[in-house]
Amino acid sequence: MKKSTIWLIAITMGILFLSLLYIQTRYFQETLRSRREQFDENVKRSLWMAAHRLEMDETRAILQKELADSGDATWLADDSLTYWPKDISTLPGNSGSQLGLQQSGKKQLEMQKQQSEMIEKYLHQKNLLERVIFSSLYINTEKPLSERVQKLDSYLKTELIRSGININEIPYHYYVCDSEGDTVTICSDYSNKGRQYAYQQELFGNGPTDLEGTLYVHFPKLQRYLFANVRFFVPAIVFTLFLLIVFIFTIGIIFRQKKLSEMKNDFINNMTHELKTPISTISLAGQMLNDKSLMKSEPMFNHVSRIITDETNRLRFQVEKVLQMSMFDEKGGTFRQEELNLHALIDNVVDTFRLKVESIKGTIETTLKATDSVILGDELHLTNVLFNLLENAMKYRDTSRELALSISTVNKGSNIVVSISDNGIGIKSDDLKRIFEKFYRSHTGNRHDVKGFGLGLAYVKKVIDVHKGHISVSSTEGKGSCFTFSLPLMK
Repeated sequence: MKKSTIWLIAITMGILFLSLLYIQTRYFQETLRSRREQFDENVKRSLWMAAHRLEMDETRAILQKELADSGDATWLADDSLTYWPKDISTLPGNSGSQLGLQQSGKKQLEMQKQQSEMIEKYLHQKNLLERVIFSSLYINTEKPLSERVQKLDSYLKTELIRSGININEIPYHYYVCDSEGDTVTICSDYSNKGRQYAYQQELFGNGPTDLEGTLYVHFPKLQRYLFANVRFFVPAIVFTLFLLIVFIFTIGIIFRQKKLSEMKNDFINNMTHELKTPISTISLAGQMLNDKSLMKSEPMFNHVSRIITDETNRLRFQVEKVLQMSMFDEKGGTFRQEELNLHALIDNVVDTFRLKVESIKGTIETTLKATDSVILGDELHLTNVLFNLLENAMKYRDTSRELALSISTVNKGSNIVVSISDNGIGIKSDDLKRIFEKFYRSHTGNRHDVKGFGLGLAYVKKVIDVHKGHISVSSTEGKGSCFTFSLPLMK
């Protein structure tokens, strides 16, 4: 699959996931807002009804007192008011002059008497109502506000329950202030939590201003109550977010696998080239040995034999490189822990490598300043580490100047630190982060005269890690590189 196709799929799926997450989040917010508005409306209606019932109780009390004072208390027992229309002529027995003229005199007198009594009762009731209204609106009550709101808590509970609010799940707290702003009554279990979101309702607003009060009600568990009604959205949003993270992680794995596949293809191509050359040379030398005339020339025979030996060694070296891949298997590779003098090991490697360096007119120097160089390690693998680092310095040298290699050691705490530096072409900063990855090869190494499998430095890091050491690299492009690794000293 092409990289552009993977990117297209990733971007499309990413947009879809983000859109779904946005829609779910918006729906969650809108539902929460709708629940809050509905709750606010129910609470405000309940507060108004509670305040109205208090005012009606006070009005009824004033009405009872007025009727008792007027000696007409029995009228209140009917719990109703007789309705009288504004137009008295529409009352029974007053349907017009022609009807009155047609009635007999005696009957007409009785009807007029009955009509007068009804009108008198209507006017009496109307006067009482006007007196009650005047008393409730303009006559100062002798009771303090704290006594006038004694039934407030009971009415609040009743009205909140009628509005569908479960006061057991979401308890309320309230307090009442007078017209001066002083608190006159407060609930027994009052708490300030959530007070900033209090609802308020005017009490006895139809009376004098100095006798008015204000009711404040708040719900400490309001946010939890509202959230509980829409909590089923949370798992959906979390699940969608989790899917988005998994998708991003999957895309990352796909890109890594694609990169690994490309590096493996490069490895196969490089390996084919590296193995093909010595095989072809050995095959050609074998054909030359079949020539009987060649057997008569000892110099030529020695030359062909040397070619076969060199190419065989070269082939063996390349095969060993491939076999080093077993080091990356947790069950592959064995390490022998034995006492080693790292300085002696470095001297042996330098003596062997010096001929190669001098053949290209280069120099190699050692500065072994470590006072303690005894470690526990595998001689074979540590020797390969030193050879790999020195060979890399030769491969990526700057042909415009003579190669200069240097190896130094110092003690640092309970470790010995080895540094191998060169004056080669250097390593790009982008490659430094991945230089120790398996199959990875720096772009500067894709020259026709330099081939490899991308295993050397990965192998080096694996060996150092197994020996509980640490390796790092610093480089300046065009000036050279310095590989530094540390190993624990033998206790």
